[in-house]
Amino acid sequence: MSVRNISTTGASAATARQDRLPAGVASSEAMAERDGRYIQAYKEIIHEVGRELNIGPSLIAAIISRESRGGTALKEGWGDNGNAFGLMQIDKRWHTPRGAWNSKEHVGQATNILCDFIRSSDNPFRHHPDQGLKAAIAAYNAGFKRMSKNYNEIDNHTTGQDYSNDVVARAQYFERNGL
Repeated sequence: MSVRNISTTGASAATARQDRLPAGVASSEAMAERDGRYIQAYKEIIHEVGRELNIGPSLIAAIISRESRGGTALKEGWGDNGNAFGLMQIDKRWHTPRGAWNSKEHVGQATNILCDFIRSSDNPFRHHPDQGLKAAIAAYNAGFKRMSKNYNEIDNHTTGQDYSNDVVARAQYFERNGL
């Protein structure tokens, strides 16, 4: 699955502020570029999991960038005040994290969670592939229960109110730049 043709507004002001940037796609790209040097260490794992699960490696890398800044925002593999684990931040309140924080097992588990959201009958946009993928990305962060049925509002309850837009912009950056 590719994010190439999905429209995006990029990072919100709240998300971009962590790098002292303005809101927008260019800021998402700048954050992805900064994180890219750390994500390179996991490139082989990302590509293997992407091939196995038919998910673009750029999307996996973008979630790693957003969730853990390529692993640099973690303490002994944990983030979100000790509630989320690993590069892709699996929330222990909803899932039992498997593998080391930076392992193929972890990336595979997290990507499978994303795949479950893509295939879910709860995805209100599943009949429109690009919209369904973007909604699944938002659901990876916040679930479907509180998601608006209005496509333009799917990020309203995500972290920073921009999760899918920021992740899509980062993924497009990684796709263009060979991850």
